[in-house]
Amino acid sequence: MSKHTLDARNLLCPMPVIKTQNKVAELSAGDILEVTCTDPGALNDISSWCRINGHAVMASHESKEEVQIILRVGD
Repeated sequence: MSKHTLDARNLLCPMPVIKTQNKVAELSAGDILEVTCTDPGALNDISSWCRINGHAVMASHESKEEVQIILRVGD
């Protein structure tokens, strides 16, 4: 298991999800990815994408400026 980060700040829908999908494709099952976004819709979009594709959202945090989502790559 290794940890990775993805900076998806200043990108609008659907780009944070697309960038997340592309990054996850490079990772192995069990890896952790921390995604940072400024698009408030990314929290729901990435969470839904994870559920559909077998990945797990470990934690999420939303502030006025940013959304952070930590996910674990599934099999």
